[in-house]
Amino acid sequence: MSVRRLADPAVQPASFAFNKAMTAQAKTWIKKYPKGREQSAVIPLLMLAQEQEGWVTRAAIEHVAQMLEMPYIRVLEVATFYTQFQLKPVGTRAHVQVCGTTPCQLMGAEALIDVCRSKIHHDQFHTNVDGTLSWEEVECLGACANAPMVMIFKDAYEDLTPERLAQIIDAFEAGRGSSIAPGPQNGRHFSAPVSGFTALQDEKALLKSARDKDAREAAKALKAAAATDAPKSDAATGAPKPVQAASIAAKPAAKAKAEPKTSAKPEPKKAAKPAPAAKPTLDDKRRPAGMARPKTVDDLKLISGVGPKIEAILHELGIFQFAQVAAWTKDQRDWVDGYLSFSGRIDRDEWVKQAKALAKGGVAEYVRVFGKKPV
Repeated sequence: MSVRRLADPAVQPASFAFNKAMTAQAKTWIKKYPKGREQSAVIPLLMLAQEQEGWVTRAAIEHVAQMLEMPYIRVLEVATFYTQFQLKPVGTRAHVQVCGTTPCQLMGAEALIDVCRSKIHHDQFHTNVDGTLSWEEVECLGACANAPMVMIFKDAYEDLTPERLAQIIDAFEAGRGSSIAPGPQNGRHFSAPVSGFTALQDEKALLKSARDKDAREAAKALKAAAATDAPKSDAATGAPKPVQAASIAAKPAAKAKAEPKTSAKPEPKKAAKPAPAAKPTLDDKRRPAGMARPKTVDDLKLISGVGPKIEAILHELGIFQFAQVAAWTKDQRDWVDGYLSFSGRIDRDEWVKQAKALAKGGVAEYVRVFGKKPV
């Protein structure tokens, strides 16, 4: 564990007191704990002091100790134990905490640290020349699915690229930090897949599932009805009992009288499976226009969902460049989707959005838009 000490006495203020708003919050926190357990509010009160001053001063530690009737050393132990408390002055406009744990490292945290070194200060825990910015590397901040990420004060900024972090730092430096929305910076919804939601998206698939279930229930009912109506078997051989033709001929009227009148039980109809959609033809007017093979052919496999086989089919259709895919209309996407028997996969995988990013700036632009390299 790292050694954490209070800042040099030269930078320590002579006194500390909560302002009116923070005093009200401090009293609210203290009231949350039972009588005799008010000292449990020590962490919230230290956080309020840090929020007011930007860091935890010695005077603030002593003031919190007096409010909670605690020995100074006990509050000092808490302040120096938890790394969430800044014991030295930090940037007045932004203190950037860069997560350096394994998931973030694998997704590019080192590049984010390089941005902090170049835009703020080479060493962590040092402010820039104007004292407005500072940074540090911290352990897991709890958003591994959205790595890499940073935290500035109370807000987390996730799915970062070096370029995006540089923009965020510039905004805070200019006093416009509130204009940057926290959370994922690549457009994703919280921790949902980068490509968008994948469940319950296809209404046709849901209807097909319901029809298949009805068909299974109908088949089950037919089987049960057939078993009920089957003729009884001979006890010895297991074969159906033979019918005495002479007896039937001799007593047709008696048989007719003996048989009870029964209403015919209609057999349930088995639900018909939906016919598969016909594959669109090559002369369909919705087919996107192709081109002769150009000298420069884009690697269409960079589009998620396109493998070597699909790329070969696209080449046969005259599709060789990202710009062609990026220009597809809804009708053209539907035609290609039907031709490849993809059942809506082109829209789900956002081929057009991927192709636009790749056509605009290659892999670098793809990473900026989607927060990851093409798979």
